[in-house]
Amino acid sequence: MKVTVVGAGAVGASCAEYIAIKDFADEIVLVDIKEGVAEGKAMDLMQTASLNGFDSTITGSTNDYSKTAGSDVAVITSGIPRKPGMTREELIGINAGIVKTVAENLIKYSPNVILIVVSNPMDTMAYLAHKATGLPKNRIIGMGGALDSARFKFRLAEALDCPQSDISAMVIGGHSDTGMVPLIEKAVRNSALVSEFLSAEKMAEVVEATKVGGATLTKLLGTSAWYAPGAAVSELVRAIALDSKKMFPCSALLEGEYGLNDISIGVPCVLGKNGIEKIVEVSLSDTEKEKLATSAEGVKKTNALLQA
Repeated sequence: MKVTVVGAGAVGASCAEYIAIKDFADEIVLVDIKEGVAEGKAMDLMQTASLNGFDSTITGSTNDYSKTAGSDVAVITSGIPRKPGMTREELIGINAGIVKTVAENLIKYSPNVILIVVSNPMDTMAYLAHKATGLPKNRIIGMGGALDSARFKFRLAEALDCPQSDISAMVIGGHSDTGMVPLIEKAVRNSALVSEFLSAEKMAEVVEATKVGGATLTKLLGTSAWYAPGAAVSELVRAIALDSKKMFPCSALLEGEYGLNDISIGVPCVLGKNGIEKIVEVSLSDTEKEKLATSAEGVKKTNALLQA
């Protein structure tokens, strides 16, 4: 399998690193607009191969998309990162043009590629990729829900004082501080509902901490996080590479699912060799349905800025 990662900043390099370490891709190509950065990071990563025990080949390219030809999966991380106090939505004006150009260049050289969109505001950028490329809906995936769910599990394990491997939980809805819908009512610790262990007040705290998870890290780091986003991407790519049929919450283009249309937003998706193999419609409580509908309204407002 050949994987391209566009954007060799902290997030893109982290994506390439985790994909390489998991050793399921034959070739990884890093692309960046800044001269020498992708080549340098690719060389640095290749010098870890004997230490980390992987056989993937990593190469870098300064804005030469011919090097990406024949990619099975391409990850779009390019765009400006979020700064402290900046919302994901404020990024739209700059990042929309970048994502559109990148997607078109990728498809030019890899017409059968599956795109994973990481650039923020992620749901709107995934929607833009659909509209700009006309690719089948199964071949464009927004990463956000996989990351948000990992942050949700972290907060739940923290509250329960247990290993994260005990936790099964997910976040649907928009990948934004106000749009996330952590499904706390369905979260379990080894099949037991977390509500059996945590008070309603504590569960509410976990939900709020999850929703501001990205902003919390941005405040601490001075920029967007990169380790967890890179790990989330690597798991999505691995599910596609291995045709594993694993289920992740991903931003998918909806055409009636969950009563929503013409929107990319986080919902449970089964991933395999064709990208999104199936959108899973789980049963939601009335409260969860209301929160998802509100989240969708917010995403559509951001989408409207694409034409502004």
